[in-house]
Amino acid sequence: MATRRTRKGKTDWNRLERLGGAEIRKAAKADPDAAPVASSEWLRRAKLLEPQPKTPVSMRLDEDIVKWFRDRGRGYQTRINAVLRAYVESR
Repeated sequence: MATRRTRKGKTDWNRLERLGGAEIRKAAKADPDAAPVASSEWLRRAKLLEPQPKTPVSMRLDEDIVKWFRDRGRGYQTRINAVLRAYVESR
């Protein structure tokens, strides 16, 4: 086991290494900034989704539609794709 120095304001690695799983879960639940612990049901249903390759297209859209998406900042093409995907998946 590597020896680590502990400085004020830094992680106490030696203490952390002595903690058991139950103590770590209890500390995580008590931390208001911690992400929620995933349930076993969530982990069972979770799927790894790899990004799909994109196909470049050229299409004509109404000016006001493009403006609406662009006005919401960077990534407007990604948002258009998400809207189209939601439509397709709803069918």
